Amino acid sequence: MTKPTNITWHETSISKENRREKNGHGSCALWFTGLSGSGKSTIANAVSNELFRQGISEYVLDGDNIRHGLNKDLGFSDYDRTENIRRIGEVAKLFVDSGKVVTTAFISPFRSDRDQVRALFEEEEFIEVFVQCPIEECERRDPKQLYAKARRGEIKDFTGIDSPYEAPEQPEITLHSDQVTIEEAVEQVLTYLRGKNII
Repeated sequence: MTKPTNITWHETSISKENRREKNGHGSCALWFTGLSGSGKSTIANAVSNELFRQGISEYVLDGDNIRHGLNKDLGFSDYDRTENIRRIGEVAKLFVDSGKVVTTAFISPFRSDRDQVRALFEEEEFIEVFVQCPIEECERRDPKQLYAKARRGEIKDFTGIDSPYEAPEQPEITLHSDQVTIEEAVEQVLTYLRGKNII
């Protein structure tokens, strides 16, 4: 794809700092990553609900929901997975620029893709949240019956079965979702945000 040369970046008249000051809190991207069935979406939504309850300006970007719209043209090849994450990273950056705490719930299996997204943000704006859960537990839960279909060969390139998942090496937060309750996971995330003076 040829990059256009006739476009120019325009600075907005209202800055990210202006929006944060008006909101009364910081902004960041909470990037939830983990295997299917690990609890990413459930915990991300629970975090967002609690932030909303506390008056924090927030938004959730969910992997399945994004594939119904913005990324409906993408499949699950390595290239498409990378492009899926690239687009979401750019969208998440816009939300952070708008002064919101954005929670994202995506398997995002490749470490290099997550690192490229991290590079879009200023220091401490990208918070990688590893929802760690043994694949055996994820398969036991299997809320969408995806593992069962993958085991039968009905789904190809399924992460954890015939496509790799590269776990984060130094995530800001690790949630052992097979060992803690949703409420405990939420509090762990909020404690981190308070410690960084984001909320």
